[in-house]
Amino acid sequence: MKLFRNFRLLFQNRLNVTTRFELLREAISGTMSEFYVARDRESNQIVGLKILDIEKSAAFQARFRGLNKPLEGEIATTIQHEHVVRTLEYGTTTTSEHYLVMEFLDGPGLNSLILERSPKLEGNRLQLIRQMAESTVAVHEAGFIHRDICPRNFIGTPQADSMKMIDFGLTVPAQKVYMRPGNRTGTPNYMAPEIVRRRSTDHRVDIFSMGVTAFQMCSFELPWPGGDNTGLAALMHDTQAPTELQQLCPWLDGALAHAIMRCMEADPNNRPESAAAFLKMISRIDSERQA
Repeated sequence: MKLFRNFRLLFQNRLNVTTRFELLREAISGTMSEFYVARDRESNQIVGLKILDIEKSAAFQARFRGLNKPLEGEIATTIQHEHVVRTLEYGTTTTSEHYLVMEFLDGPGLNSLILERSPKLEGNRLQLIRQMAESTVAVHEAGFIHRDICPRNFIGTPQADSMKMIDFGLTVPAQKVYMRPGNRTGTPNYMAPEIVRRRSTDHRVDIFSMGVTAFQMCSFELPWPGGDNTGLAALMHDTQAPTELQQLCPWLDGALAHAIMRCMEADPNNRPESAAAFLKMISRIDSERQA
């Protein structure tokens, strides 16, 4: 009888998606999840609803078997910053999927702005790069490594003058057991060499990815030729020097270009030691353009 009562309580606390939410837009499929714009029937609030794929999520969690790795919802609610998406709630659905409810960000993804070579980035790049670094600092200070910093994981305002970091699906605690060689996850074109080569990692993998993202935001190009998404392009990240940013953007402030290039050093010891150190490097720059 007690077992039945506990089982019933477990399912009472699970989310019935169709009862609680009105789904306003068709799902956008991600690597391990589907994302909906929804109206919360309880609060009448428009929110983002992320539902994780059971099999893909289980396969990722299995990489850390025995480590009691926190779920994405636990991680996301821990990181509080004005340039990080607010996660309002997380849990399990009645069909055993993990879900997250977050603030709805009504603006373009940084990846779309780059793909479209959007003029909205003009004059906004420096502040967006600072915001990206500030959100990375927030992740690291909360005790985590994001591991998937890339344009797809930043959503801007409609004017593209501000943006927020999203998606902690690949994020891990900044602890030695999670930094061991072998966990090759992330987006290949933004992946640090130590991930590609299955070496030990630390928070500086995020510095590398941040540098690639900033490079692309300025130039609309990747630092290495190709654009292959299978992972082969990432093999160049420690065998071929990246294109010099000022070669593509001669108008860019020299100190900003230098700081971005430092982030992409193959040897993590040659990168800025932290996102905070990167922010300090660019603190005196008052315009993305050279005088």
